[in-house]
Amino acid sequence: MGAGIVGLAVARELARTRGAEVTVLDKEHRVAAHQTGHNSGVVHAGIYYPPGSLKATLCREGVAMLRTYCAEHGLPYDEVGKLVVAAGGEERARLAALAERARANGVPGLAELDALGLREIEPYAVGVAALHSPHTAITDFPAVARRLAKDVAELGGSVRLAHPVRAIRERAGRVEVLAAKRIFAFDRLVVCAGLGTDAVARMAGRPGEVRIVPFRGEYYALTGSAKGLVKGLIYPVPDPRYPFLGVHLTRHVDGEVMVGPNAVLALAYEGYSWWDVRDATKILTWPGTRRMAAQHWRTGVKEVYGSLVKHAFLTAARRYVPALTPADLERAHGGVRAQAVGRDGRLVDDFVVDVDERVVLVRNAPSPAATSSLAIARHIAGVVPAPSG
Repeated sequence: MGAGIVGLAVARELARTRGAEVTVLDKEHRVAAHQTGHNSGVVHAGIYYPPGSLKATLCREGVAMLRTYCAEHGLPYDEVGKLVVAAGGEERARLAALAERARANGVPGLAELDALGLREIEPYAVGVAALHSPHTAITDFPAVARRLAKDVAELGGSVRLAHPVRAIRERAGRVEVLAAKRIFAFDRLVVCAGLGTDAVARMAGRPGEVRIVPFRGEYYALTGSAKGLVKGLIYPVPDPRYPFLGVHLTRHVDGEVMVGPNAVLALAYEGYSWWDVRDATKILTWPGTRRMAAQHWRTGVKEVYGSLVKHAFLTAARRYVPALTPADLERAHGGVRAQAVGRDGRLVDDFVVDVDERVVLVRNAPSPAATSSLAIARHIAGVVPAPSG
């Protein structure tokens, strides 16, 4: 279930390595309709993640697999490089710790730069120091997802779009799924539903103690000659308390340069605008949401202000590229991130996959899930129980 990049990669891997007959179900009319189609396009190198975590392991494996896959299928893959910039001296220690973590994860080619060194990489950027990852790349993840869907079909599987799932039940050793007024019967069900994870988990009788809280990420795009102010990727030093990286500047494979995202609590699981509040009751009554808000309300207020006031977004970007002006930024399409939150309000950072006899449920697969998708698929294919008999 789920025709995003993770679901399609899992389907391909099960068909390719396990000889499974696979069917992918998705309620939308196209693949990659949500998180896959609304992300930054960055192929992360593995800088940020705790060594030994699933994120760290699968990101490093996934980068190599994705690079090869893109080369085999003529898909864009451009190693534009990333600078993680310390804007002030107070961030030096965190930058040094980040460099140590990145080396522990095996990120290749890292260089620690001073103020002049970072200007050699990004002439219009400023900071007191930076960590340079020259092999961090960009790609077109929706195009990768479309290619994966073709692979599934070529391996004898099917991708059934416009098939919203209405009910799930287990009986007689099978998992029955009601979708688009038809009952499908499967030996195993793998759920890669992203923003729809909670709804599917409830249908499967597995609500769990971790729920999805959606965060809207909003972007501005650089206009005209301002695009020339950014050669690759310019990121802030992340705050280790949060899984969000903060406002950054990213060049895309089509030449566009995006500024963002922020992270604003959305009141709908597919809440791409302020006006969509259809799931507000479900989201706000979950105890984990309230406890999270109590712990992080100051950051939440700051993010909301940045969403409503363009100058706040500009100020965040000018901290790294001071030549930017208000006329250089125009509103662009954003996305919604499916962030798992525990009942205690804890923001779940690592990938989380629940496995039982017949249902495998991906509980949490935020960034770098797109980067890691092929490795996540291999991992899941290794834990999906074989059909009995």
